[in-house]
Amino acid sequence: MNNLVERFRPLFYPRGIVITGVSAHPGKFGFASLHNLLCHGYEGEIFPVNRDGAEVLDRPTCRDVAEIPSGRADLAFLCTPAVANIENLLACARIGVRAAFVVSGGYSEAGEEGAAAERELVKVARDLGILLAGPNGQGLVSTAVKMCAQIVPPYPPPGRISAVSQSGNILSSYMNYGQLTGIGFSKGVSAGNGASLGLGDYIEYFAEDPDTAVGLAYLEGLRDGRDFVQRAMACTRRKPLVLLKGGVTSRGQKAASSHTGSLASNDRIFSGICRQAGIARAETVEEAYEVAATFATQPLPRGNRVVILTAAGGWGVLCADACVRAGLDLIALPEDLRARIDAVLPARWSRNNPVDMAGGETRETIPELLDCIAAHEGVDAVIYLGLGIQAAQAHVMKSSPYYPGHGLDRIADFHERQDRRYAEAATAASARHAKPVLCATELVYTDRAYGNSAPLAVAESGRLCYPSAHRAVNALAHLCAYAAYRRARENE
Repeated sequence: MNNLVERFRPLFYPRGIVITGVSAHPGKFGFASLHNLLCHGYEGEIFPVNRDGAEVLDRPTCRDVAEIPSGRADLAFLCTPAVANIENLLACARIGVRAAFVVSGGYSEAGEEGAAAERELVKVARDLGILLAGPNGQGLVSTAVKMCAQIVPPYPPPGRISAVSQSGNILSSYMNYGQLTGIGFSKGVSAGNGASLGLGDYIEYFAEDPDTAVGLAYLEGLRDGRDFVQRAMACTRRKPLVLLKGGVTSRGQKAASSHTGSLASNDRIFSGICRQAGIARAETVEEAYEVAATFATQPLPRGNRVVILTAAGGWGVLCADACVRAGLDLIALPEDLRARIDAVLPARWSRNNPVDMAGGETRETIPELLDCIAAHEGVDAVIYLGLGIQAAQAHVMKSSPYYPGHGLDRIADFHERQDRRYAEAATAASARHAKPVLCATELVYTDRAYGNSAPLAVAESGRLCYPSAHRAVNALAHLCAYAAYRRARENE
C-alpha cells in the first residue's frame, strides 16, 4: 500500500465519522453536516455528539465522545467552537480517530491570538498522530463512499476530478458545475487555513490516488512557494493539474489576506512557474472546471493539428480565429482527406479547414465525416460545431398548434434522433481513434429547458458539451499544452 494513499485514507474513506457540535437547530453547522451525510447515503457509521443528548433528525446522539465505541470511527468532523477543539481531538484520539476536519473559524484568519490557537491545534494533532484538515473549512466530499461531510451543498455526481480549494465557496462552484454537466468528482476538500495540510499536500495525494484522473485547485496564497511547485510538478509528471488563482491584483491580494490569512505571491512570476511546471492555469471558475472536465473525459492529443467541422460558415470563421489566437495549428486539409470529404459533401462545401458543410448534410454525412477526419494521421483533434440545430427545429414543431398533424410528429422525431446520433458519433470517433473530439453549441443552455437531444446525448456519453466554440478551443489548447509538456518530460 502506498504510504501517502494510506495516510489520507481515514480522511477520504472513513469507516465511521464522529460529528461534534451537532445541534437540533437546522441553521447550525452541526445540524447541516449530519443532515448532508445522512441524505446523501454515507456508507459508514455516523456518531453525532450533542452535549444534551438530544435526538437530532430522528437519531440518538452521544453526550460525549467518550461514549462512542473504540475502533468504529476514524474521522472526526468538528463543528464545535475553537475553544473546545483541543479537548475533542484528545477524546477522539482515545477511540481510534486518525483524521479530523475542523470547520470552526477563529484561528489565524482572525489575528495573532487566533494564530496561536491554530499552532496549538496543529501541535496537538501531530502529537496524537491525527491528520488535520482545516481549520476554518467548509468540509469534504468523497463520492466513492457517498460522503458529503460539508456544512453546505452541493454533493456532485461521482467522477474522476479531485478538487482542493482555499475557499469553500469556490469548491462549491466547481461541484455545482459537476451537477450541471454530469461530469463529476472523486473528491473535494476545502483546505480552509491549511494549518497542517496545505494545497501542496492534497495535490501530492491526488497524484497518487488511483481514483483521481485530474487535480483541480483554487489558490489565494502560499507560505512556501518552492515546496508547492515541487509537489505540483510531481503531480503534472503523472496527471494534469488545473489551477485557478485569486489575489492577482492589489485589491484581490488584500481580500485574500483577510479571507484565509495567507500571503499572495507575485502574479507574473507565478504565471511563469505554472508554465514551467505544466500546470494548466485558468482565469475563471467556469474555465477551471471545463478544463478539468476536459482532461477527465478526453484523450490527450498527439499534437496540436486541428480540423473544424461546422454546419454553418460563421461559426467556423470565429472558431478558426480562436484556434489561431490559442496557438493551435489549423491545418490545411491534406489532399487525401479533402478527396474523402469531396465524396461525401456536395461541391459547394468550403473545400478548406474549417470544413463548412454548407447545408449538404444527409442522414449519414456527419457520422461519416467525424470518423474520417478523426482517423487521419495528420489530424490530432476535431472541433464539431452545429450540434442540436435539428433538435431545436423539432422543439418548435412539437410546440406548434399544428402538431402532431401534417407529418410534424414524424419529422420532429427524425430530427431528434439524428442530432442524438451526431453526438454519439462524436464520442465514438474520439474513442475509436484516441483523439479529442469536442462538440460546441449554445443550445447546451436549452437542454434543461426543453430537452434538446444533442447536448443531452453528449452529457449521457460522459463528456462535456461546450457552450461556445471559444470555450471548446480554450479547453483544447490546455489539453495540447499539457500533452506537449508530458512529451517533453518523457523525452528528458
